[in-house]
Amino acid sequence: MSQFEILTKYIPMLHEDHIGEWVIDQENDGTAEHPIQMPYVNYSETVRRFIEDVYTFAEHHQEMELTRYSEILKENGIEGGTNAMENVDISNVNAECVLALIMGVLRAERFCEGVILDFFKNGAIVKWLERLERLE
Repeated sequence: MSQFEILTKYIPMLHEDHIGEWVIDQENDGTAEHPIQMPYVNYSETVRRFIEDVYTFAEHHQEMELTRYSEILKENGIEGGTNAMENVDISNVNAECVLALIMGVLRAERFCEGVILDFFKNGAIVKWLERLERLE
C-alpha cells in the first residue's frame, strides 16, 4: 500500500459523489416560537470519511508537520487565503505542500462554512489528490 493511499483512494469515489449541499431553513418564520436555523452544509458520507482520513494521516505522519500547514503554504509562495489556494499551480509542488493545501481547506471550514464544498465542487481537491498519486 502506498503512503498516500488512505487519501488517494477517494479519487474515483469523489467523481461519483454528490459531495454535499447547503441546508437552508425554510420551515420556520423567525419568530421566538419558530427561530430560523442558520444555513449549514450537509456533507456526504464520502466527504466526512475523507475529512477523518486527512486528520488520521496527519496524526500518523507527524514528520510532515501538517499542523504547520499555513507556514508550509507560505514557504511555497501560497499566501492570501482560499483564493490563492484555489488557483495555485500544483505541477511543481511536493507532497507536503499538497497536503498543506488540503489541510488549509479543512481548517478554513471552521471560519467559513462551505469552503470544503466549494473546493470539492470546483475540482481542486480531486486535482490535488491526483497530484499526490503522481508523486508516489
